[in-house]
Amino acid sequence: MPEPIPVIVNCYNVKEATELCSRTGVTKANMRIDKVLMSSFMGGAILALACAATLSTQVAPWYQENAPGLIRMIGAIVFPWGLTTIIVSGADLCTGSFLFTTVSVLHRRLSIPKMLLHWTLTFWGNLAGSLFVSCLIIGYGGVFSTEPFTSLVFSFNEKKVVTPGWEMVFLRGIGANWLVCLACFLALMAREYFSKVAAVWWPTFTFVCLGFDHVVANMFFVPLSIFLGDPQINVGFYIWKSMIPALIGNIVGGVVFVASVYWYMNLTGNPGPVSVDGQLFPADQQPLIGVGDSGASSPNRRPSNEEKKSPEAMV
Repeated sequence: MPEPIPVIVNCYNVKEATELCSRTGVTKANMRIDKVLMSSFMGGAILALACAATLSTQVAPWYQENAPGLIRMIGAIVFPWGLTTIIVSGADLCTGSFLFTTVSVLHRRLSIPKMLLHWTLTFWGNLAGSLFVSCLIIGYGGVFSTEPFTSLVFSFNEKKVVTPGWEMVFLRGIGANWLVCLACFLALMAREYFSKVAAVWWPTFTFVCLGFDHVVANMFFVPLSIFLGDPQINVGFYIWKSMIPALIGNIVGGVVFVASVYWYMNLTGNPGPVSVDGQLFPADQQPLIGVGDSGASSPNRRPSNEEKKSPEAMV
């Protein structure tokens, strides 16, 4: 009989991907503040452009009335290029930070204050980038200032903000970031560009098809409606009815249903550190020296408080 052909699996396994998620959170949270703000500004701007493209594909009154699922599916096919570009270019979304930095904190590689600081900086950077595109590029550019585009913007946001209750937006926020963070996690399993594109595309497609609420995407949709003079929505209404419930839902979706689950499944109870491509995380490479045992190693020794504060630990 011929020799069996060995199968080459050209992706990281789920444990390695969770380890990479932990390392990514440490790296992102320890970036300089100006770089975090610039990265998150670009993330918000790129996603806003994807939202604009998605919205323009849905300007089809007949289909909106007679085949709303089909027209939403077409928009869902277009939208994932935004998240794909953000991930492969290294830009930041606060919703992705809810995954990466939470795994790092649970893995005891990052402090909670640094995690919360990164969440805050990326949120405001995303808002700045989204408003820049929504109000300046699209708004003053007049992209949606004529009919039937303006009416579509108003009706789209009526269904997204005005009609649903607060708790409905919150629950849709959970679903949105569950899928977005799953897309980010699957992208870590891929080793090359086109695999990352495929990994990101389909969870993102699903969240748009289902009409879930993503706080950064809504930073484009709703302010554009306000800019165009929507009589049903103002800034205060947007913050209370859309931004707050979507943000809380996104935090729950990313932290509870992705970060905590995959950390618990893959990084707890391991006998030793997880290597990726044969490389350990820098803080895992430090020798274990037994107390009062000059030079003898002790596998049960835990790092001291001073070692935990060292730059190598990146806490």
